[in-house]
Amino acid sequence: MTTRNWTTIKEYEDIKFDFFEGIAKITINRPEVYNAFRPQTNFDMLDAMEICRERSDIGVIVFTGTGDKAFCSGGDQNVKGVGGYIDEHGVPRLNVLDLHKAIRSMPKPVVAMVNGYAIGGGHVLHVVCDLTIASDNAMFGQTGPKVGSFDAGFGSSYLARHVGQKKAREIWFLCQQYTAKEAEEMGMVNKVVALEDLEDTTVEWCQIMMKRSPMALRMIKRGLNAELDGQRGMMEFAGDATMMYYLMEEAQEGKNAFLEKRDPDFQKFPKFPG
Repeated sequence: MTTRNWTTIKEYEDIKFDFFEGIAKITINRPEVYNAFRPQTNFDMLDAMEICRERSDIGVIVFTGTGDKAFCSGGDQNVKGVGGYIDEHGVPRLNVLDLHKAIRSMPKPVVAMVNGYAIGGGHVLHVVCDLTIASDNAMFGQTGPKVGSFDAGFGSSYLARHVGQKKAREIWFLCQQYTAKEAEEMGMVNKVVALEDLEDTTVEWCQIMMKRSPMALRMIKRGLNAELDGQRGMMEFAGDATMMYYLMEEAQEGKNAFLEKRDPDFQKFPKFPG
């Protein structure tokens, strides 16, 4: 494994947030509970994701967990109460759903670097990411129906796009666990490597993506999401199309004509057949 000088972007209570050559790494730092999340964990990750969205020097985001035992074991059952997971103010929350939406809407690739157990809500977390690279000791599976929970959102519908309807129902109905190799064979993991090679491979994939056109990657992600995400997906796709239009001289002509109090001359722009 290559030694890298990850630098801290910001200090948090439940996560580590680091940077290396264009890559932001969000690490759930609760090894005492196999990196299970509580509401504060999700607030921390949401704040980090907003920073990733805003900073132009960040090209790819990586999610992982501290240690070699767990990527994330889902919601912390120690703080699960009536109505959700109880925050420090006694408010029941399901704010991990906001994290799912943030990953989907992030206009940059998000990679799950799975180092051990990805179970329950931790399994959903890797499913929602754009790519998953797993160590050979990783284990995948759902627990919801065993512990009085479920995810009828991305955790089931998007999972079915990975593995098919029958397999997705098996994963949820039986709550069994699957090896990294099995997860790769069923299509929900992109690549399996030795644990000592996990970060090297993930960084290599991130570096390859950062050599690609960021606008092309952005629009590919939007297009792949749009089919599944309904009107919200189309809205995000259309928003990026508008941004692209604003980069064109044709859009600037409309603005300039308005400010100069004249009629715009749109006829000078080409009308390609497509």
